[in-house]
Amino acid sequence: MLDELVRRHLDYHATPRPIAAMEIDYPNGTSTGLHAHPRDQLLHAITGVMIVRSAAGSWVVPPNRALWLVADLEHEVQMCGEVKIRTLFVDPDAAPHLPRASCVIAVSPLLRELIVAAVAVQTEYAKGSRDERLLRLLLDELREFDVLPLHLPAPHDLRLRTICQALTSTPDDIATAQQWADRIGVTAKTLHRLFSKETGMTFGQWRQQARLLFALQRLARGEKIIDVALDSGYASQSAFTAMFRKHFGMPPSAFYR
Repeated sequence: MLDELVRRHLDYHATPRPIAAMEIDYPNGTSTGLHAHPRDQLLHAITGVMIVRSAAGSWVVPPNRALWLVADLEHEVQMCGEVKIRTLFVDPDAAPHLPRASCVIAVSPLLRELIVAAVAVQTEYAKGSRDERLLRLLLDELREFDVLPLHLPAPHDLRLRTICQALTSTPDDIATAQQWADRIGVTAKTLHRLFSKETGMTFGQWRQQARLLFALQRLARGEKIIDVALDSGYASQSAFTAMFRKHFGMPPSAFYR
């Protein structure tokens, strides 16, 4: 899969034009393997959910979102459901207004249609043509990006990695920060300080984010909200819905519509 992916991407990176768009579909459960691109990438799926992992952390990307990946970031994409990817490769010098850090952004109806239209544009489009204007409009639409809380940063500290791996594999774990601190031989204060230094979050914030991203994956498979809520460590569906709405501005039942 990875060799095929690299070969397919070559033409999109080799073009002298600053922007190139590509479409590719994957069956459920497919993984691209670790790879990187010499250009910035806007990774969007019109159907299905993508889980993108890198050394910096992981992102969950539903169809109403896109992931902006900076050039040369090694990453892997795992597919949840039948995933139809529509992606852009952008020369970093062509779009200085766009983020210099990888992040998930909202996709407006206009931006979605521009992305879909862009995949029909040849990599050697003529300068001054309608195709060039379409791609430039697409980049302009990205100016008003809305960074969304769909990223889970990965710590470097081996002690924290042990905790984070446990929390992501068993999101319903209810051990307190003090209990985890005791297990790794530090004080709770030190544990919070390490989490803040390594991830920019407290222990509680990181666990909450891990639970939300776990829940997004389960919801993408059409599972019942009550089952997702309990397996994510929430005492009730209403508690889970309140936290979900706080983060995303809508209830879980509306997120994938």
